[in-house]
Amino acid sequence: MDIQQFLHEYNRGDRNFSGVRLHEVDLRGATLSGIDLSGADLSQADLSGADLSRANLERANLTDADLVGVDLSGANLKHINLIGADLSRASLVGADLSYGDLRTADLEQADLQGAVLCEVALSGANLTYANLANAWVENTDLTPAELDDTNSNWVRSYDAGDASATGSRWISWGLH
Repeated sequence: MDIQQFLHEYNRGDRNFSGVRLHEVDLRGATLSGIDLSGADLSQADLSGADLSRANLERANLTDADLVGVDLSGANLKHINLIGADLSRASLVGADLSYGDLRTADLEQADLQGAVLCEVALSGANLTYANLANAWVENTDLTPAELDDTNSNWVRSYDAGDASATGSRWISWGLH
C-alpha cells in the first residue's frame, strides 16, 4: 500500500490497517488517532509530531523510527519493537508498553505518566528528564538505561519474585 492510498482510506473512515507495510513512510504531523496498526511495519518511518493517541500498535515494528513529539497517549504498544527509535518529547501518558523492546530508544523528556512498563527491554535507552510519575513498572530492569534527572517519583513497582509481597509497592528513587 502506498502512502496516498493509506491516507485516502484513513480519511474515508477506515481505521484497520493491521499488518500494513509502510517502511520509511513520511507521516510527519499526521492525525491518526484511534488507528489500528497492529503488526504493521513502520520501521524508519517519520511520525514526528503525529497524533497516534489511542492507537493500536501491538506487535508493530518501529525500529529506528522518528517519533519526536508524537502523541501516543492511551495507545496499545504491547510487544512493540522500538529499537533505536527517537521518542524524545513524546507523550506516552497511560500507554501500555508491556513486553516492548525499547533497547537504545531515545526517550529524553518523554512523558510516561501512568504508563505500563511490564517486562520491557530498556538496555541502552535514554530516559534523561523523562517523566515516569505513577508509571507501573514490573519485571523491568531500569539499571542499564540512562536515567539522569528522570522524574520517577511514585513509580509503582511489583516484584513478582518476592513471595512476601501481597500487592504493589510504591517506591521513589528521588530523581527529580
